[in-house]
Amino acid sequence: MIKSGILGVLFFMSIIGFNNAPNFVIEYHELATKEAELSYIKKYKNSKEVSIQAYVVSLQMKQAKYKTMPWSKLKVFNTNKNKLEELILKNPSNVHLRYIRLVIQENTPGILGYTSSIKKDKQFLKEVLQKKDSVSYLHTYIINNTSL
Repeated sequence: MIKSGILGVLFFMSIIGFNNAPNFVIEYHELATKEAELSYIKKYKNSKEVSIQAYVVSLQMKQAKYKTMPWSKLKVFNTNKNKLEELILKNPSNVHLRYIRLVIQENTPGILGYTSSIKKDKQFLKEVLQKKDSVSYLHTYIINNTSL
């Protein structure tokens, strides 16, 4: 019930122009190739904005997928997972960080054991979905890319 109501509101907001997501969010969700991911990383890697760093680090984690040796995959994944966890530790209320972590945890193979924050992030994001604020543009992405 809540989800369909939120979807209706989000659809209406997007039609009348309230969905003004920043370019870094739009570009991230349009990435379709390894080359596009690397280009995104290069474009945004020096940003000091924590929200942008969330997306860059998630793509750096994803680069593990393209490694051939298992230990290389694990090293790339874990190094960047630790970066993401550090960002969240320092910025626990950043919606972008929590959204990105949930997406990663829900889509990472269970064997990697990266599932410890799913419940907290889901609860945090459920609360975010109930508000209209400066990150309301993320609501559609949260609903479409997570199990919420």
